[in-house]
Amino acid sequence: MADDMIGYEHLMQDALRSVVRAALQEAASPRGLPGKHHFYITFRTHAPGVIIPEHLRARYPDEMTIVLEHQFWDLEVYSDRFRVILKFSGQPQPITIPLQAITRFFDPSVKFGLQFEQHHNDEARMASGDDAGHPAPRGEAQSSAPDSTPTPADGSSVVSLDAFRKK
Repeated sequence: MADDMIGYEHLMQDALRSVVRAALQEAASPRGLPGKHHFYITFRTHAPGVIIPEHLRARYPDEMTIVLEHQFWDLEVYSDRFRVILKFSGQPQPITIPLQAITRFFDPSVKFGLQFEQHHNDEARMASGDDAGHPAPRGEAQSSAPDSTPTPADGSSVVSLDAFRKK
């Protein structure tokens, strides 16, 4: 098999992240999330560019899942990251999550999910700041953060919906 000099896997991952970005931009629009749409977003808490309160980083040393549904504020979507205010223990906290840090995205209202492969090149690119972004439309809506993180999927490239179902 020939070497992939174009980097199709990386191009595909970027294309899938653009789906997440577009969904977040929809949520950031003035009308907010349409219908019953809501998002479970799992991300690596120690990935470069992730900004969360230290007590959350300590509680979730590897991955954390947030839910954008009823109580979230000031969602801002950029080309490489998003910023949102969520309540943790009743206190509003701004968090910033680079798209490269996302490991899973799931909209249970339509049973749509994506799981991302994590490559060392992604982290190196994030750490070097190669993905500078520009602001996207801003809006208000609502969300909540779950108290527990779904268990990681088995590492395959297909998302396991069981990770997001209540037991």
